[in-house]
Amino acid sequence: MDEEQLCKSLIKWLQTFDLPFSCCSTVEELSDGVAMAHVLTQIAPEYFDVSWMQKIKTDVSTNWRLKVSNLKKIKQGTLNYYKESLGQQIIDFRLPDVNDIGEHHNASELGRLLQLILGCAVNCDHKEEYIQRIMGMEEAVQHVVMNAIQELMTKETSSAVHNDVYGDSSEKLRRLLEELDAMTEANDQIAQRCHQLDLQVIGLQEEKTSLLAENERLTEKLTQSQGFDDLSSAAGRRTQTLQHQVDQLQDELYKLESSRDEYRAKVDELEYQVRDLQEKNEELQRVADEARVLKDEIDILRETGNKVTKYESTLETYKKRLEELSDVKRQLKLLEERNTDYMEQTLELEEERKKSATARTQMEVFRKQVQELHSKLKEEEMKADKAEFLRTKIQDKFTALEREKERLLAERDMLRDTNEELKLAQLHIESTSSHNKAGHPSTVGADGEIFEMIPPEVKERLIRLQHENKMLKLNRQGSDEEQIQVLQTIVDDSKERQSELETENRWGSRFKCDFCIDILVSFFISIFAP
Repeated sequence: MDEEQLCKSLIKWLQTFDLPFSCCSTVEELSDGVAMAHVLTQIAPEYFDVSWMQKIKTDVSTNWRLKVSNLKKIKQGTLNYYKESLGQQIIDFRLPDVNDIGEHHNASELGRLLQLILGCAVNCDHKEEYIQRIMGMEEAVQHVVMNAIQELMTKETSSAVHNDVYGDSSEKLRRLLEELDAMTEANDQIAQRCHQLDLQVIGLQEEKTSLLAENERLTEKLTQSQGFDDLSSAAGRRTQTLQHQVDQLQDELYKLESSRDEYRAKVDELEYQVRDLQEKNEELQRVADEARVLKDEIDILRETGNKVTKYESTLETYKKRLEELSDVKRQLKLLEERNTDYMEQTLELEEERKKSATARTQMEVFRKQVQELHSKLKEEEMKADKAEFLRTKIQDKFTALEREKERLLAERDMLRDTNEELKLAQLHIESTSSHNKAGHPSTVGADGEIFEMIPPEVKERLIRLQHENKMLKLNRQGSDEEQIQVLQTIVDDSKERQSELETENRWGSRFKCDFCIDILVSFFISIFAP
């Protein structure tokens, strides 16, 4: 597994937690251990409580010793959580070098430490929530994280298996680890004190420099002006005060430097003790490994002995079963005879099942045919209903045409009467004019007087009505005959279509009844046939 890719993926996983600050995307930002400590408090708040969190130094700035101290506490806390809360121990897993993380910002070692925190998350009480978060990440990151979990799972083993092996060595190791933790904590406190003293020394040196500069400036003024040697003057008193402050600051600086040297000596001594304890720890670890190997061999031998005892008891059981074999043979013969009877019954039942399956198949075929005939009958009924609807519609049209025909005939009769009257008036006028030509002056004079009494508009109206009467007479004769022929053709077609549909409906009903009778007869024949 690529360790840099593992570190980047685990940093992305770490960003899924609710952290009080957002700067946790690079190795340098995570090297102080504060963000990882907050994550542990969210994973197991009952174990990594407030008192444990108070041991983590939050204001470490660029002091790599304080960073290493925080990282050691996080590393030891995760290992203790595996052992005490989860009942597991990390074996054959290369633990991270926190010194390399805090001092050189090593990404691979940081990935190892984040892998331990990942194991705490997937084994805690709320592991389903954290696994769901992992499943919601990118596919590449998810793959790397799952491989890290699998690698860590292969290195975990139950601590109950090794409790009997370690004995006194584990107790000594625990005491040494406690002493190592105490010495480490004291070392961290001394380192922090040295850091504070260094800061104070730097501040005092800056203050000393500023005071020396001010002293030189005042000295120059003293040489330039008169009256500074005189202590009774204000300038002389100021010079004496400043000289006194410089002396005090120099004394304090000397004391701080001497304290710093003493603390450095103590730190060197504590580091030597820590290295000594680490060597003892490694030696005890080697002893524990040897004890673990011996314990594994003892477990294998014990398991082999248990198998031998089990095989002996199995052998005795087989001997007893051989003695009872004769009874088993007799029972076997009886069972074979019963099996033969059962086989015959089974064959008979199989034959009956085949017959019933054949009848069922035929019945399914008949049912499908009946359904098809039903569908055809429905189609024919729909056609008949449609034809009936068309016939009714045509009948309505025919009735409307009959009414129109009657209206037109009445109008024709009325126009005919009007035409007759106009003809009589015209004949009367023509006869009057002929009498005038034949020499009847008295009659012609009377009729002419009557015709002349008619207004010219009425004359024009009479002439136009005569012309229109002629035209209507001609048009009416042609249109009446055509409409009567069309209506008679439509009525004949509708009657013919109605008779055809009634015939088809009767044939369909008859065919349906005949087919249903045939189906029932064939079904009963197939059922009661031998």
